[in-house]
Amino acid sequence: MASSTAQTPPRPMRADARRNHDRLLNEARVAFAKHGTDASLEDVARRAGVGIGTLYRHFPTRHALMNAVFQEALASLLTRSRELARAEHPCRGLVEWLGAIITHAGEYRGLAQALMSTSRDETSALAQCNVPLREAGAVLLARAQVNGAVRPDVSIDDLLQLTNAIALAAEQAPDDPELAGRLLTLTLQGLKGPHAEAC
Repeated sequence: MASSTAQTPPRPMRADARRNHDRLLNEARVAFAKHGTDASLEDVARRAGVGIGTLYRHFPTRHALMNAVFQEALASLLTRSRELARAEHPCRGLVEWLGAIITHAGEYRGLAQALMSTSRDETSALAQCNVPLREAGAVLLARAQVNGAVRPDVSIDDLLQLTNAIALAAEQAPDDPELAGRLLTLTLQGLKGPHAEAC
């Protein structure tokens, strides 16, 4: 008999497990927004009404919990990238999308640092955020490069690292809400090719 390498799909959660999962996610969103991504996981579990062991059964690592919390925002960023892939001005579309990533990262202190530190780590749970963002950004970047608006030697990995660095810098200067926009504009001046459009 031929052996099968197909994986068995995960069983659906029991109703009580689903409730715990959802409560943990809701409390983690609140805690990350208020205290940053290094918020106490013990407090998250306590506020969700479960023990820390239950939290780790659902989310084995902090990055796994962060990945789950950020899936809604990730979906929004990916949807926006598909819309911008049809933009009349490819460079402006790329810039708008990078700005949206900075805005998202700025909602949770520590997110930009985590994304930077795991950007090339395919084993991290945050790869489920990093990989789709890289793929979506690569499409927007390629359009801008074909259009001559962005230099051909610019890579999406470099752009995403710069974007996260800008978000991290802005995080350190909460009294200057315009800093991220200024830094993004300044950075992008170095991206323009010889036939660049106005970004």
